[in-house]
Amino acid sequence: MLWPVLPPEFTAQFPDLRTAFDDDRDADTFLLRLDRYGPELLANLRAVYSERASALLSELLEVMLHAYHARPADLRRLDEARLLRPDWLQGPEVLGYVAYADRFAGTLRGVAEHLDYLSDLGVTYLHLMPLLRPREGENDGGYAVADYRAVRADLGTIGDLSALARELRGRGISLELDLVLNHVAQEHEWAVRARAGEATYRDYFHVFPDRTQPDAFERTLPEVFPDFAPGNFTWNEELRGWVWTTFNRYQWDVNWANPAVFREYLDLILYLANRGVEVFRLDAIAFLWKRLGTDCQNQPEVHQLTHALRAAVRIVAPAVAFKAEAIVGPGDLIRYLGTGEHHGQVSDLAYHNSLMVQLWSSLASRDTRLFAQSLAAFPPKPTNTTWATYVRCHDDIGWAISDEDARAVGLSGPAHRQFLSDFYSGEFPGSFARGLVFQHNPLTGDRRISGAAASLAGLEDALERGDPARVDDAVGRLLLLHAVMLGFGGVPLLYMGDELALLNDYAYGDTPEHAADNRWVHRPRMDWAAAQAVQTDPESPAGRVNAGLRRLLGARRTTPQLHASVESRPLPSPDPCVLLLGREHPLGALVQVYNFSEHRIQLPSYVLRDQLGEGAQDRLSGSALSLTRPTVTLEPYRALWLVSRDD
Repeated sequence: MLWPVLPPEFTAQFPDLRTAFDDDRDADTFLLRLDRYGPELLANLRAVYSERASALLSELLEVMLHAYHARPADLRRLDEARLLRPDWLQGPEVLGYVAYADRFAGTLRGVAEHLDYLSDLGVTYLHLMPLLRPREGENDGGYAVADYRAVRADLGTIGDLSALARELRGRGISLELDLVLNHVAQEHEWAVRARAGEATYRDYFHVFPDRTQPDAFERTLPEVFPDFAPGNFTWNEELRGWVWTTFNRYQWDVNWANPAVFREYLDLILYLANRGVEVFRLDAIAFLWKRLGTDCQNQPEVHQLTHALRAAVRIVAPAVAFKAEAIVGPGDLIRYLGTGEHHGQVSDLAYHNSLMVQLWSSLASRDTRLFAQSLAAFPPKPTNTTWATYVRCHDDIGWAISDEDARAVGLSGPAHRQFLSDFYSGEFPGSFARGLVFQHNPLTGDRRISGAAASLAGLEDALERGDPARVDDAVGRLLLLHAVMLGFGGVPLLYMGDELALLNDYAYGDTPEHAADNRWVHRPRMDWAAAQAVQTDPESPAGRVNAGLRRLLGARRTTPQLHASVESRPLPSPDPCVLLLGREHPLGALVQVYNFSEHRIQLPSYVLRDQLGEGAQDRLSGSALSLTRPTVTLEPYRALWLVSRDD
């Protein structure tokens, strides 16, 4: 029998650990994982909590043992399967789908009734937007959580969530949920007990008796929602203090410097993991640690805390993955996947926000040089981690374009960001887009954009004009955007309705709690009639988008070069309208060619011949290309995924 040997710091603190198990096999499994991940857990706890780490570890072990014993048998089997296939999120067959449960199907049981639709699309990963019980009324789209152990009453129960997770698992679909780490609703039990005078729970938050410390912090803090939530602190009469509220007055930032907060969140993660949640979107993760004189984002302790959480979860539920919701610059973003001593050990995947921004930037400017420059500036990611790529998401588009990248290609960063806001709000002459300005900040010039992908890409405008040529261009743009997203590598996330080219929903203002937040314009209800219509009318604009997207998905599933352990890197392009991406893979190179303009372009063949030889095959169309000719013709918004004909 295998008897794992634990590091001395564990055997000294927990000499009788085997007595916590009735079964030797269970004991061996847990102790082997503790032997593997325990040192990472302890090292990162010590880095954050110093001398308090040992006491915290003892409390965490009790939480972990309870969750381990309670873990259902089918999830234990999934744990073993994932340990044998650690790249389960990296294969080209992986496809994510993102939806609000109520807007997709009314309730969690309603979602279960539409799983054939998701399976038919090839979905293997379903992200249901915030559904844990939020505060009543205004709740930041569900991110003001009042109870992490309950589901919104209108969606169902925690039992319905577990049942849905089982049904998804049976179809090979992993369930992702949001876990808000930075804050809770002021109605959460912790906040209620803090206001009731319990000192233990007051220490779960950042509370200051006067404005001295808040004013000192405010000197370097940005405002997330300057229009409707200016400042970062809110006076609470019951607390007789100023509480830290980064996002909204009703969202109280929790104090991660308190070890009890770490214990609480680990317990919550394992509770939800045992109900079938396989991926946790770590919301607002960049904001966890507060340090005077900084913007209180991306602090080193954030990565130490996440590394420690990941190590603890690996011991109990290694089937679980973390996704970092960190919308930050490339130099900061890579740390959420892990660098240095944390290499590949922080989050399993992270949003590639820059890719999304550059897609829309290149579409507006018909110029891909900034796109290539931005990608070239990204440091390599750990090979065991994965990007989450997307054309649109539930959020607004913030023009996260660095001034350095802009200068490198002869642009002014502020001027280009203003151009993009003007273009996608429809204010720029000749714009095809129909978007709305979100959160204009006159002090910084920040003007973010809301809008459905199809409306931003010009389909709404084209249909209103009744112009078939404009419709063709809009369809071409939508398919081009998705081709880049699917070809970049990682977990591509398809936002609900984009597969049907759904347009802006201007009725969002009819719902009082949505009226002040125009991001609801691109959060429509699922149009099941449209889902049927694309099958019966494949020549409609929506039908063409749907059919084209399915062709892209089919090509992706059969292209091994798109495994996410390999990265897409920009290649020199002789035409500013054309983006070239290369992927070096043991089975041969893949070169992607994207025409971001409405013009036919003659691309010199030598740029492809140098990578692929004299002949290539396009994985998207199946056609063969001769690269001995001087040029390759690219039709408007054409995408090519080329491999050598010898491969």
